[in-house]
Amino acid sequence: MTAPGGASASGIELRHLRAFAAVARRRSFTQAAEELLITQPALSRTVAQLEAALGVRLLDRSSRGVALTGTGAEFLVHVERTLASFDAALAAARHELRLRLGFSWLLPDPWAQRAIARFERDSGAQVELVRCDDPLDALDRQGVDVALVRGGRPVGTAVRTVHLFNEQRVAVRAREEAPGGGPQGSHGPSSEFMAGAVRWQDASEWTLVVNTASGTTGPWCWPNGDGPRRYVETANFDEWLESVAAGRGLGIVPDVAERRIHHPALRFWPLTGAPPSPVRLAYRPEAGTGSALLRRFLDAALEAAATCTHAGEA
Repeated sequence: MTAPGGASASGIELRHLRAFAAVARRRSFTQAAEELLITQPALSRTVAQLEAALGVRLLDRSSRGVALTGTGAEFLVHVERTLASFDAALAAARHELRLRLGFSWLLPDPWAQRAIARFERDSGAQVELVRCDDPLDALDRQGVDVALVRGGRPVGTAVRTVHLFNEQRVAVRAREEAPGGGPQGSHGPSSEFMAGAVRWQDASEWTLVVNTASGTTGPWCWPNGDGPRRYVETANFDEWLESVAAGRGLGIVPDVAERRIHHPALRFWPLTGAPPSPVRLAYRPEAGTGSALLRRFLDAALEAAATCTHAGEA
C-alpha cells in the first residue's frame, strides 16, 4: 500500500535515507540541501515521503530550526550504519580502498598531512576526511573507521586508543566585553590578563565555556571538583568559538587554534601551569576486513607523530 506522501515502506530508497541523514546531521534543511546539491523544496519532499512511508515523524520543524524526535534519533543510528555498510560494499566491489578519518575541528599540522601522505603512498588507499561534531559517536555508528580524539576524557571499554603526542593549552576570550565581564559575569581575575597570562591554578575563579562533544577542557579535568565556578556548555566547536567571542566566558583550547584561527573578536593568552592535552586515535578492535588497512594507517600516524618534535609542529 502506498502512503499519501508518495512512498511505501517497500519503496524507500537510499536517497530517502541520505536526505534524512543530511538534515539530521546539519540540523538544517538549507545546509543539507547545499550538501546534497539539490533544492530545499526537493529535499523537504524527500524527507516527507520517508516519514509518510514509515508512518512516523522523524524531525520536529519550527522557526528555530530542526530537531530529531525520539524516534528520529533512534532511526538515525540505523540509517548511518546502513549507509556506511552500503558505501563500503560499493568500494569493495570497485576495488577501491579507503579509510575514513573522523575529526571535529582543525586536524593537527603538520602531523595530518604527513600521516595521510605516508599512508596513501604506502597503501594505495585513500583517506576520506569526515568532519563531525563528536568523532567518538561517529565511530560508534560506524560512520568513520578511526577518530582523532583530543583531551583526556575516557573513551569507553569498547574503543582502543593510540597516543600520538601532546598539545599545549592556551586561553582565549573576547576582545571586548560588557561592563562586569560580559553577560555571564567575570571570566577570571583581571590581574591575570593585565599580567599577560592566565594561571591554571586560578580555575576556580573562571566561567569556562566548554565544548561538551569534543572539547579538551571541561569538568573532567578537575575530578575533585575544584575547577571553574561556572560552566557554559556548547554542543560543538563552532558554538564554543562563537560563545567565547560573545563574551560568555573563558575558553581553553590547544595552541593549534591560536596559530590557525583568526577571529576578530577573540584574543589568545598564555596559560601557565596547565597539563598538556593528549592527542589520540580511537578505533574499534572488531574492524573486520578493514583491520589490515587500519593497522597500516596507525603505523603511518605514529611514524608521522615521531617527526613532529615540538608543540608548534603538532
